[in-house]
Amino acid sequence: MDTIHKRVRVRGKVQGVYFRASARERALSLRLSGLVRNEPDGSVYAEVQGSREAVDAFVAWCRRGPERAVVVEVQAADAPLEKFDGFIIES
Repeated sequence: MDTIHKRVRVRGKVQGVYFRASARERALSLRLSGLVRNEPDGSVYAEVQGSREAVDAFVAWCRRGPERAVVVEVQAADAPLEKFDGFIIES
């Protein structure tokens, strides 16, 4: 199994709509590790690491987000592997 790591930025109406909590639930259900946080510019930033299929599924989910989100843009870039302890929500 290939392990990959991606950095993901999601823009649109993605703060105040439970995006981070929903992203964590989705990541855990896909057995991904990493982090998610709100950014000062109104976007959400995430780093996810796991199998290629699971990471791709997470990025696809980000294109929709939770029910109240309005996603306008998702950028995803490969990154070097890191050591994560589970999947956390950073404040």
